[in-house]
Amino acid sequence: MVIEMTARFVGVDWGTSNRRAYVYGAGGEVLRQAEDGQGMLASRGRFAAALDELLQQLEVSAETPVLMSGMVGSAQGWREAPYLDPQVPLLDMPQHLVHLDGARFIVPGYRQREGLADVMRGEETQLLGLVVNGLRDGWVVLPGTHCKWVYLKNGCIQRWSTYMTGEMFAMLSRDGTLAPLLEGGADVAEAFEAGLALARRGLPLTNTLFSVRAGVVGGTLPAAHARSLVSGLLIGSEFVAMAASRHAGDEITLLASLSLCAPYQRAARSFGITAKVADSHALYASAMRHLYQEGKNHAA
Repeated sequence: MVIEMTARFVGVDWGTSNRRAYVYGAGGEVLRQAEDGQGMLASRGRFAAALDELLQQLEVSAETPVLMSGMVGSAQGWREAPYLDPQVPLLDMPQHLVHLDGARFIVPGYRQREGLADVMRGEETQLLGLVVNGLRDGWVVLPGTHCKWVYLKNGCIQRWSTYMTGEMFAMLSRDGTLAPLLEGGADVAEAFEAGLALARRGLPLTNTLFSVRAGVVGGTLPAAHARSLVSGLLIGSEFVAMAASRHAGDEITLLASLSLCAPYQRAARSFGITAKVADSHALYASAMRHLYQEGKNHAA
């Protein structure tokens, strides 16, 4: 049965590997959602067909308006959505949606030119959700494959830094001399704290990472502690870097799933920082409602 009568629009968070979709009703409420592995890499060359299949799965008419964020708008995606400069307020994003055909649109990302070059695609939509809900200033941390520390001011992305923490942990766990030590293993709080302490020493990361292997080989570090220690070391290096550059304040908002936020909460406590966890799904819905409604108004 198709739920055309109640579905107002669809929002798709189209990442590199995964894809999440939400069907929204007239009041912006989530009527149905789905998640699969049809990210940019799997859908390359067949984005239109992949979207049609998704809409069928969601039992939504092909004519339903669709807003898509994330890597679907990258150079390797369906169509490249030009990056916005940080001076563009998040609330103005509906004016820059990229129109595909019919009622299908792609949300643009942001590009940082000043200082160290940086880009984001997908995170800006969740940040928009924060602004829509009243958080216009402060530090926001988005843990994940590429963790971002973003500073908002007056509803604009003033600056941000990206850390390849999740990707590096995955690579170290898969290949190289540390891989056998990082397989499986329980979460050891003591070892995670030791990793944070090691990060505080400010030594080169490649040096401290090798010390983990040396500790196990030399018998001073239990092999079962290696995984948690490396996790603490990598996450701790983010906090150290932000503190050293005077970027971080005494409070941050964590924006991701609870499982991704948990180690950042622990690290924040260790560094004397208050960390609040935001509901990423609710914020995405708020952002999509804003993009849909204001996008219609702008088009009119």
